[in-house]
Amino acid sequence: MIYGDGDGKLFNRFTESLDIIGHELTHGVTQHTAALVYQDQPGALNEHFSDVFGILVKQYALKQTAAKSDWLIGTGIFTKAVHGDAVRSMKAPGTAYDDKLVGKDPQPGHMKNYQTMTADNGGVHVNSGIPNHAFYLAATLLGGKAWTVAGRIWFETLTTLLKPKASFRDCARATVAAAAKRYGAKSEPERAVIEAWKEVGIDLTAIATTGPKLAVADFEPPAPAAELPPFEHRPRRRTAK
Repeated sequence: MIYGDGDGKLFNRFTESLDIIGHELTHGVTQHTAALVYQDQPGALNEHFSDVFGILVKQYALKQTAAKSDWLIGTGIFTKAVHGDAVRSMKAPGTAYDDKLVGKDPQPGHMKNYQTMTADNGGVHVNSGIPNHAFYLAATLLGGKAWTVAGRIWFETLTTLLKPKASFRDCARATVAAAAKRYGAKSEPERAVIEAWKEVGIDLTAIATTGPKLAVADFEPPAPAAELPPFEHRPRRRTAK
């Protein structure tokens, strides 16, 4: 793993932020479980799950409830020369930074603003703002410590329910199924998850929580990233031994 020392002008060292360390380590979990292809929506989900467990690591270390967390990824990364709080905001995607040197945070928080693009492997770091915001909404709707309920739902989804080419809607359905399995159909966690996805433009109110279980596909290594912005994940292919 290479985090980088920063240039001292725009960026500080990347290990300055505990959530970035958690983020990068989660890519390893994703690689060996759901193996989400690093392109378009599956790639954005790959980044999303890393942000989820990155923020949960920070919240756990700081003993923060969902309500007390800043929900910022990469705080402390920018130097004082940059007008920005962090690299991404799960609470308010698109507001993490706005600076003449590094640009404006491009993340959308709703499907109506989904960005179809070729750069950034189809916008994996950009469109991850949509599922990120869904997790924030679910966690804050449930309240308390986000890793105890919402985090468990998302972990089970990542490690047991998703296939490599999962879309945002596939992920949403899987989180609802995981919530129903762990806490019961029509439970508060299930309702919170459904409401959270609806708020970001993915309406699941008509789906049934019972039915065939989604399965983890065989390991399929993601393609290496080509052109990525700061705070990037460059997945590596496994080589045969």
